[in-house]
Amino acid sequence: MANQKGGVGKTTTALSLGAALGRMGRRVLVMDLDPHANASIHLAYYPEELEHTACDLFLLETASPALWPRVIKRRPDAGFDFVPGGIRLSELEVDLRERKSRGLILRTVLEAVGGDYDYILLDCPPHVGVLLVNAIVASDLVLIPIQTDFLALYGIRLLFDTIRLLNGVLPRPVRFMALATMHDRRAGACVKVLRMMRKKLGARVFETVINLDTKFREACAEGKLIFEIDDQSRGAVEYMLLAKEVVAHEEDS
Repeated sequence: MANQKGGVGKTTTALSLGAALGRMGRRVLVMDLDPHANASIHLAYYPEELEHTACDLFLLETASPALWPRVIKRRPDAGFDFVPGGIRLSELEVDLRERKSRGLILRTVLEAVGGDYDYILLDCPPHVGVLLVNAIVASDLVLIPIQTDFLALYGIRLLFDTIRLLNGVLPRPVRFMALATMHDRRAGACVKVLRMMRKKLGARVFETVINLDTKFREACAEGKLIFEIDDQSRGAVEYMLLAKEVVAHEEDS
């Protein structure tokens, strides 16, 4: 989940899509790669109380499967396993400055657990850097949540610039899909932006649209996922639709 604009629904999408895929019987791992650790805090994993976080995986000189059991938090209630993040991730720009192939670190360490999961979802930070590059390089698909307002639509140009740069050096082009989020279908401006998204990106926009739903705020306030608050709410139903679309899209690919 990547977008260089904050507040567009990356964390909500990572957690809700992970839970929806889990409810479909898929084995899912969600990783918090954002130094702000919003996904971790949402699930009551406070970085200052954790001995191990996603940061440890980047600091390994060689990939070690032995670290994963200490980093992964099992969350059967949520429907997925989880790797928490923390502010220490922000120091990786300096820590990895002299590291060779530093953009390939995450792809390498994920090989140790790739066979254990059907889907690994990465909640990325809202800026270009070693974390975002690692996430994009490691991914089969970059899912771009885009809030349906004009500023958010303009902001994705930065991410597309990053993807174009990576496509110049990667052996295969980066696959991406856009997801309309925080949509208010009563607002003409939102409807216009959604129409523009579909016109410009065509088949690269998911059919599913995530509309505004106050249940997301309620879930966050209680440290729960929307499915635990109301699995028949608009938001829960829409993320289930997205999960089915993701599965169908991957099967077609």
